Amino acid sequence: MNYIIMDLEWNQSSTGQEQVSKLLPFEIIEIGAIKLNSDRKMVDEFSELIKPQVYHEMHRVTRRLIHLQMEQLEQGRSFTEVMEQFHEWCGDDYIFCTWGPLDLTELQRNIRYYDLEPLADGPIKFLDVQKLFSIAYEDKKSRRTLEYAIDFLSIEKDIPFHRAFSDAYYTAKVLALLDENVLGNYSFDVFHPPKNKGSEIHVIFDTYAKYISRTFTDKAEALQDKTVMESKCYLCEKKLRRKIYWFSPNGKHYYSVSHCDKHGYMKAKIRIRKAEDGSVYVVKTQKFITEAEIAAIRDKQDKTRQQRKGKRISKNRNHLNQNAAAPVDSASS
Repeated sequence: MNYIIMDLEWNQSSTGQEQVSKLLPFEIIEIGAIKLNSDRKMVDEFSELIKPQVYHEMHRVTRRLIHLQMEQLEQGRSFTEVMEQFHEWCGDDYIFCTWGPLDLTELQRNIRYYDLEPLADGPIKFLDVQKLFSIAYEDKKSRRTLEYAIDFLSIEKDIPFHRAFSDAYYTAKVLALLDENVLGNYSFDVFHPPKNKGSEIHVIFDTYAKYISRTFTDKAEALQDKTVMESKCYLCEKKLRRKIYWFSPNGKHYYSVSHCDKHGYMKAKIRIRKAEDGSVYVVKTQKFITEAEIAAIRDKQDKTRQQRKGKRISKNRNHLNQNAAAPVDSASS
């Protein structure tokens, strides 16, 4: 299997007034990529400018970051032509690798806009090298810039940053230095969510499990689904008794804690995500936690209850004040 380390540069509307801006908020203007073989050695490269079809004025932020002029882009080929060549260059057996999670989403959005064949009909497994760097060298949660990682690893800066090819080149340099066991922490791009129950994602990593559901009409339907709401140990598959029932501090994230006699306390977190077509899907993660972490979740649950209670009291008080201030109809007295 080859590793396709990809980086994109994109432009956007300079005014925000174009009708197409909602369909294509970011138009890809450059694709850069490095191909690594199974030993993570560089074997090929790809670099192409793309002639704009939608936004013909360079956004000031884009111009400042990548130092490209519209006149240069006009010499490029169309997205359709470049994408056809890029797809052929990638080959058959590969995995995408990017710095951060955004590039694959925007690539697929551009593919859809130009009515090209999608990269996949469901979630795409890929390596987020930014996340892998944090897992390998930091706290697993922080997200550093590419240049920070290059400095941290003492990699020579032999070409400028902030162009598609150069950023792909440096991302490949970082990937090549990661330990093999870190690469098992892959990610999923869910521009196309699972279509049905049979194609839902169930995966177990070293310290947690992840489930990506099919789409539902709305949040209410999703939260009635058995698989979404069940508490089952992902190691022994035993149904668990909940110690903290599902609650949400914000209407988007839901938490619960259950107990497995064999493996201990397990936290579950549900995130409601909106799909491109307006439906919703669920990303549920489960991991085993300490009693101190349970206390923190209980504290979050208590604060949520207090906030809701405060809102109800405030609402009732306002209602009473409005009634008290209402004028008396003298004709009926």
